[in-house]
Amino acid sequence: MRKIELEIVALSHSITQTHSYAVVLGEVNGLRRLPIVIGGFEAQAIAVALEKMQPSRPLTHDLMKNFMNAFNIELHEVVISNLQEGIFYSKLICSNNDDTIEIDSRTSDALALAVRFGCPIYTYENILNSAGILLDDPAGKKTTKPAGSPSISEHEKGAEDDLKALNLEELNTLLQEVLEQEDYIRAIAIRDEINSRKSK
Repeated sequence: MRKIELEIVALSHSITQTHSYAVVLGEVNGLRRLPIVIGGFEAQAIAVALEKMQPSRPLTHDLMKNFMNAFNIELHEVVISNLQEGIFYSKLICSNNDDTIEIDSRTSDALALAVRFGCPIYTYENILNSAGILLDDPAGKKTTKPAGSPSISEHEKGAEDDLKALNLEELNTLLQEVLEQEDYIRAIAIRDEINSRKSK
């Protein structure tokens, strides 16, 4: 299968769920985005590396990188290799001298290491098709909604938007609104609802 290169384009705190974050991967030279829900500790580990901060003591992922460097293990790439029941599975492609090995990893840990090593991140077409979100604006510009303008999200808020009560057109409109607000956690829930309707 052909690998598709991704890059980290955003790290977002959920507006609707406390202690939940989403790391958003973007298709290199493409319009698709792959949001992945991660925990607070993992979000911090990725943010520290992205911002090139130097903590006084090494974080777990820094320790892992130091350990790999000490034993001449190189991290060549990270591959988000599978998606089962909403859970992403990843592999670290490493080498030591002439041996290349694949190591299973949680996706959040794999991304934290990829940022530290500066190695590429890949996934496959089927994963982007089933879990990716396509940006509408080909220029990639973000549009902001004027304050006070009515929206489905305001009308339907209630107890965590009953997505099942919305039709497909309303779901797609709501998806664009939450993407504009960069609430990728809600976007994932809406995307999953849209996909479940299409598969019926």
